Amino acid sequence: MQTDASRALFLATLAFAANFSVWIIYAVLGLELRDSLSLTSTQLGLFFAAPMFSGALLRIPAGRLVDRINPKKCFLVQMFLVIPALLLLPLAKTLSQYLGLGLWIGISGVSFIIGIRYVNDWFERSHQGTAMGILGSGNAGAAITLALTPFIIQRWGLDFVGPAYALGLFIMILIFAGLAPAPPRKPKNTAPSPILFNAQILRFGLYYYFVFGGFLALILWLPQYYVNAYALTVGEAMAFTTFFAASSSLVRALGGWISDRIGGRAVNWSVFWICLICLFFLSYPPTTMTIHGINQDVQLTIEVNVWVFSWLIFVIGIAQGFGRASVYKVIHDYYPDQMGNVGGTVAALGALGGCTLPIAFGVVEDKVGIHSASFMLLYGVLAACMFVMFLANRSDRQQARLRNALDNNFLDLD
Repeated sequence: MQTDASRALFLATLAFAANFSVWIIYAVLGLELRDSLSLTSTQLGLFFAAPMFSGALLRIPAGRLVDRINPKKCFLVQMFLVIPALLLLPLAKTLSQYLGLGLWIGISGVSFIIGIRYVNDWFERSHQGTAMGILGSGNAGAAITLALTPFIIQRWGLDFVGPAYALGLFIMILIFAGLAPAPPRKPKNTAPSPILFNAQILRFGLYYYFVFGGFLALILWLPQYYVNAYALTVGEAMAFTTFFAASSSLVRALGGWISDRIGGRAVNWSVFWICLICLFFLSYPPTTMTIHGINQDVQLTIEVNVWVFSWLIFVIGIAQGFGRASVYKVIHDYYPDQMGNVGGTVAALGALGGCTLPIAFGVVEDKVGIHSASFMLLYGVLAACMFVMFLANRSDRQQARLRNALDNNFLDLD
């Protein structure tokens, strides 16, 4: 049984990585097509957002479905559905055609919630954080795309990208179908379904909006940011972004392990504070000030150079990797029997960050005219998350004190 569990986790992580690499493919294509399609920053944000949007919305019905149907079969069907869109990608010539295919490719985004439900059946509660953290390290599929796609374009051309990924996904289907064990036979879930979109689930979704949606948005936005703000080449921009994506993904397993031991909520709070400090510095635009001295004026220039910027982004990525694992540890603590249902809802709310934030980044950049305006916006999103978390923690403490008072007959409500 333990061998089957390890094999199931490994293959589910591999399948999720393959799907995630497909889901992120527009991060590279957008940079390649921006000039040929004459895209503004807002239109580029829409281009990035297309796969994220459908992938986010489909996670809710997928979560409900996978609670009732064999998750291994769901995984295979989901991957089959994505392949035609990849094969049609070379035929797209206009922005609207790319947006339509992007929505189709977004089906790959539901692979996470299918994988969560598949892995959940194999592990006890005390190991759920670690198991889900390992599965979540499949986010490293983004690094595969950021490194491999430019090579494919340079070697064989842009039209070969879609078919190449379709072939890779088909090979993944064969591997998963042949080697992944059937999930343990368990009775159908008869636990009462929680009210979706209740205050608690919305709160979890808001946390995930930052740690996962913000992660997706940065993967999509960073390559063009490096090119435009720091005048790097496309290859250099992809290298920096690949490092961000890979490091953030690989630490997710460690984040799950730590969450199993100190609790998901403690990890969340630490993650938010670290990211808030980093985003404060990233939000500061390059500034030149004139100081009027006694004898002469002094010019003072303040800016975050590319190396400091990359270090701050790296720290944010590591923190978000821990945060993605800790959020799902908290979800399992509250809803262990509805991981597909509740997990799908939270995943959907989080993935909406991957589609709304790039659009918002493009809008604020076009309107404000400052590259770092995108980080100002992300700082505001995080501040909102922390405020909500503070209120929730205070409410939980008050409820705990009230329960303690009632248990000790300090209050008489009769």
